[in-house]
Amino acid sequence: MNTKIVATVGPASSARDKLDRLIQAGVRIFRLNFSHGGASQFTQIIKDLRELEREHNTAVTIMQDLSGPKIRIGSLNGDTMDFAAGNMAFLGKPEAEAARNKNNQDQPDLPLIPFDHQEVMDSLDVNDRVVMADGALEFIVTAKLGPDLFEIKAQNDGIITSRKGLALPGKAIKLPALTEKDRQDLADGLAIGVDAVALSYVQTPEDILEAKAIIRKHGRNVPVVAKLERQTAVDRLDAILAVTDAVMVARGDLGVECPLPELPAMQKRIILACNQASKPVIVATQMLLSMVHNPSPTRAETTDVANAVLDGADCLMLSEETAMGNYPVETVQFMGRIIKEAEVLLLERYSSLQPPREKGTADFLAFSACLLAEKTEAQAIITHSITGSSARLVSARQPRQPIYALTPDPETLHALNFTWGVRPWLVGQEIESHLERAEKFIDEHPLFYTGRAFIITAGQVRVNQHNAGANLIKIYVK
Repeated sequence: MNTKIVATVGPASSARDKLDRLIQAGVRIFRLNFSHGGASQFTQIIKDLRELEREHNTAVTIMQDLSGPKIRIGSLNGDTMDFAAGNMAFLGKPEAEAARNKNNQDQPDLPLIPFDHQEVMDSLDVNDRVVMADGALEFIVTAKLGPDLFEIKAQNDGIITSRKGLALPGKAIKLPALTEKDRQDLADGLAIGVDAVALSYVQTPEDILEAKAIIRKHGRNVPVVAKLERQTAVDRLDAILAVTDAVMVARGDLGVECPLPELPAMQKRIILACNQASKPVIVATQMLLSMVHNPSPTRAETTDVANAVLDGADCLMLSEETAMGNYPVETVQFMGRIIKEAEVLLLERYSSLQPPREKGTADFLAFSACLLAEKTEAQAIITHSITGSSARLVSARQPRQPIYALTPDPETLHALNFTWGVRPWLVGQEIESHLERAEKFIDEHPLFYTGRAFIITAGQVRVNQHNAGANLIKIYVK
């Protein structure tokens, strides 16, 4: 299985035995959602995962997912508020409504949706769309009654409950991606040993750079995953790709931000852009949602997972399915079966196209490695990669052969779990030559057959040189 599975840890999957079963089922990346807990809640989970990583001799990556500036309404007076299309309501601060009612005795008795987010209210105008309850209920702003109070009209039937999210589709809002809570959570997460950080509600490249600066300040070098949840982020995708380490297509909020019929094509364009930039891409949200309650998915969900694989996604993420579902392990197993079937077709139709002229030596070396692997019917491609870039370039060609990425850097080891087809492997530095390290790995690997060819890419380090990018290819027969 080349496409990686990301599993969200929650009440249904946090026990050590359940984490063990998820690893055996194929999970290589575990997501810790800091929207629903802090570092103290995840400390034991990380300890268990590190022990299981050693027991299985398999790299396991722990990804911290920061909350970000999620915009929510306040607490309603009752449990729910029901709306029919055409119903009117107030949106804003309760004190602003009270003051208006006091000064306007003939004011209609409309329900109030409490909301106290000044940056959003400052940006609201008449005729703006306001979407709540994850897209289930849409309003139009019909009047601005003051800086803290608006009149809105329901566009469809629906129900909202307290603390539900609020979105303004297509409207840019100047909100920092990192809140004060996020900064503290990030520092705490780095201290307890997370391997990657997912940044919510990214809008600009500067959001990514700020997170990276904090990570460096804490003496770490872990990858940042840019979650695409805003139309503004999609509009700036090229600039974000230039600075981020990976991308997540977060279809929940993104499906609210953009017209829903546009989402499938948008997902495909994002994946293509990430593939071309050799940046890992995760497809997330409602992949196998019906398996929260059912032991098997719908046909539409099965097709959705397969299409994400065929589009070129590096990773597929499960959220509620593994965090709170009744069948977390079974869900991973079913996703694995879908992935394997889809990858058969993917590899059948994939053609290793020659990289364009403007690409550099490293791209042509990766292309050549894949071509040699195909022509020699090699059992595997072995890359020695300090930073992981060589492995990612080979992965971008999507070869039939598994890619073993040898690295002496633990942070690179865990970062490479995001990349399609890559099996990360930690190697020692007792042997100076990267080529010799790769040959020793092949000779000692119990699953590699004698007499089979292996393609090695490595950096030949010269005298007085500490590191070299990939600059050689070798056909090695065990």
